[in-house]
Amino acid sequence: MNLALPLLVPALPALGAAAGLATGKKYAGLARPLAVLPVAASAVLAVVVALQLGTGRSLDAATRLTPTGGPDVSLALHLDGFSVLISLLVGLVATLVQIYSTAYLKDDPRYPSYAALVSLFTAAMFLVLYSGDLIVLLVAWEIMGICSYFLIGHHWETEDARSASLKAFLVTKLGDVPFVFGIFVLGADAGSFRITDVLAAATEGRLGHPTLAALLLLGGVAGKSAQFPLHTWLPDAMAGPTPVSALIHAATMVAAGIYLVARLMPVFLLSAAALVVLAAMAAVTMVGSALCALAQDDLKRVLAYSTVGQLGYMAGALASGDRDSAVFYLVGHGVFKALLFLTAGVVIHAAHTNSISAMSRMPDLRKRVPDAYWAMGIGLVALMGLPPFTGFFSKESVFTAAEHAAHGEALTRGVGPASAVPEAAGWIVLVAAGLTALLTAAYSTRLWLVAFHGRAAAAPAAGAPAAEAGAPYSPEIDEADPATAEPAAMRWPLWVLAVPTMAFGLLGLRDGWLPSLLDGGSLRPTPATSVTGTGLALAGVLIAYAAWRAAGARQAATAGAVPDPGRLLLGPVHRFAQYGFGVDRLYSTLFVRPTAAAARLVNFLDREVVETYVRGAGNGTNALGWLVRRAQTGNAQSYLSALLAGAVLLAVLVAVGT
Repeated sequence: MNLALPLLVPALPALGAAAGLATGKKYAGLARPLAVLPVAASAVLAVVVALQLGTGRSLDAATRLTPTGGPDVSLALHLDGFSVLISLLVGLVATLVQIYSTAYLKDDPRYPSYAALVSLFTAAMFLVLYSGDLIVLLVAWEIMGICSYFLIGHHWETEDARSASLKAFLVTKLGDVPFVFGIFVLGADAGSFRITDVLAAATEGRLGHPTLAALLLLGGVAGKSAQFPLHTWLPDAMAGPTPVSALIHAATMVAAGIYLVARLMPVFLLSAAALVVLAAMAAVTMVGSALCALAQDDLKRVLAYSTVGQLGYMAGALASGDRDSAVFYLVGHGVFKALLFLTAGVVIHAAHTNSISAMSRMPDLRKRVPDAYWAMGIGLVALMGLPPFTGFFSKESVFTAAEHAAHGEALTRGVGPASAVPEAAGWIVLVAAGLTALLTAAYSTRLWLVAFHGRAAAAPAAGAPAAEAGAPYSPEIDEADPATAEPAAMRWPLWVLAVPTMAFGLLGLRDGWLPSLLDGGSLRPTPATSVTGTGLALAGVLIAYAAWRAAGARQAATAGAVPDPGRLLLGPVHRFAQYGFGVDRLYSTLFVRPTAAAARLVNFLDREVVETYVRGAGNGTNALGWLVRRAQTGNAQSYLSALLAGAVLLAVLVAVGT
């Protein structure tokens, strides 16, 4: 393979970003082609690289960047089925997001900088996937972090966007601190930062501190992939433009942590403790986020909590020792979650609100956005995991992995021994995944019914403020005539994504196709898990529908309240789930307030104590200068008198001394 091709995949979006930032507003007409064409070309090249690499092969190339006195840092490529498969997802979603954004943000004055940052974000994710050196991967990892900060805070005029961008940056950096030390531990143990050398050291048992390295790396994974307890930034990140949400949730950033663990799976298989920690983290994330999604009224926050839970599925598959099912789920989820966010953008554009309860007051909403209506239905069915959509096959692969791990037969697929995965990890993931499947179907059904099939709640009184009407302000909403059809650039990407949402999972049925790109094991669902998973999903649908009917009956009795099955299903838990079970408040009490108090104390000490001494030293110098200045009168008689007085004083002192 010509090495120029894989090098161009991350380079083209980076060059497009540089050109977009350089042209800026002065040449605004170039912003759209500079946004779309380099990313689209990169996506095509990613396909070419995947085809040339083929299945069951890998490519390694490296050149040393700098001597360090220890393990060298190299500009290295490491391509295999995992990296090229996910790169196809990144290229597809990033291209569609850029095209979609040309219409969604057509009147935004900051579109050129937005598009350039999306391109840079895409380039960084490609570099994460293709990098064969952990230090270079870390650089790309951090570039994604700073890009997310700027993109989430795109609407910096609003307090929500400013605080959300800062929160995303700080929380992910909190996870990155142990992540950096984990990379250093691996490099020191393996004697190299090259991924192939680290994996060889893990396979040969030459890593001296595998548990320490794995646990430290999990800190970064929890931050980037929004796993408990560092998950709180992702729902708040919905303050950014909806296309950014699609990109972050589907193909970049949150997928990076899952990909890293899959890439370094032999390291994690050396530590049973790390796998149990990962399983517990995934279980809490799955169940907790599903409960929170069931209580949200904001359409994008429902999808955000859904992403957190689906990432928990992927982490659970990794904790069960099966990286094939984790990556299978990652790619399938990336497709249908991008579809869901882009359809959400169309719905918000038409409804002028993010609130699903407010949407329920619009009986003609589904007629105004028929493309989004049907595309969102396809995405939600895939999210529920119902056959034959992609979500069914990827979810069942996770169930199968957890089931085998729970019985001591983990599907490590030759990456490590099956006995390396504790049975406890399998059971934790299996139980949590089952409960999450039920809840996922319930909140997906609730979203669909309330948003598009709301039943005749009375419209808010004329002049009622938007907050009372359940319609929070969003600066990205186009204030055009709501009857206007959505632009084609916002409609046809939905159907491009709908096709793999319905068909991608079928690729896992034939061992010669998708499985051959990975570790070669079967991805076919087993009858037991298929029946169990599908049964739980159908039960969730029926429960949510019954609750919706019951809530509708209550609405008729209370005359005006929007029927919300989530409130009925959760009961007293609803209030806690709506606010994320108080995790943010807990962090504010334990960390934010003490830090703010310490900052105020330091400020007081600096201003009132340190500056007092500084001012005192200055005032003393000024007083001494005043005295000296007063002594310099320019009168010779005064000088002679002072000299005579001094001489007399010295004579007296000498006489007394003798």
